[in-house]
Amino acid sequence: METLEKIKSGLVVSCQALEEEPLHSSFIMGRMAYAASLGGAAGIRANSVSDITEMKKIVDLPIIGIVKQDYDDSPVRITPTAKEVESLIAIGVDIIATDATLRTRTGGASLEEFFVPLRKKYPNQIFMADCATFEECENAKRLGFDIVSTTLRGYTENTKGFAIPDYDLLKKLVKELDMPVIAEGGIWSPEQLKQAMDCGVWCAVVGTAITRPMDITKRYVAAIK
Repeated sequence: METLEKIKSGLVVSCQALEEEPLHSSFIMGRMAYAASLGGAAGIRANSVSDITEMKKIVDLPIIGIVKQDYDDSPVRITPTAKEVESLIAIGVDIIATDATLRTRTGGASLEEFFVPLRKKYPNQIFMADCATFEECENAKRLGFDIVSTTLRGYTENTKGFAIPDYDLLKKLVKELDMPVIAEGGIWSPEQLKQAMDCGVWCAVVGTAITRPMDITKRYVAAIK
């Protein structure tokens, strides 16, 4: 797939700001994506239809799109239902990422019940599975996802406290799954990025360390306290 080739061996920069964050603005996220493109990013990861629509006006890079939506009956919030997927399809997002953990989705739906109909309906759409464990990545491949990533490692109930990036997991995924594996989560330094890439992954996503100045500042302040 041409889109996947464009991000191969490159850096994807995640440009996101939630409503409670200081930089929450489609205009600001668009400029953030533009800055990342000037810096050499191979792709962008972005949240919400409005942010992605703004980015597509000024950035000619593949976009991994998500819609974060909270539901009271499930912890799954990254593109959790068909409604969010359809909204991304409508604006022509290159890659759609969704939580692909084994957790139950809103309405009691399993990942398989949610994803298989979408895979059949949109056979040419590239879908990325945001996972936390090897077993979840393996399951995502079985269900027909095109890409797996380690996005949720350390963030789910059963992986909280795990050290990330998990280089051993990345190596195992690359060796055993025979599909594009994206390293995402916990990459704070160029050295960690290089180490992740050396595991043989397709590409890597870095977000907070580049695009969240509040969190970056907190990290520096903590270092001198």
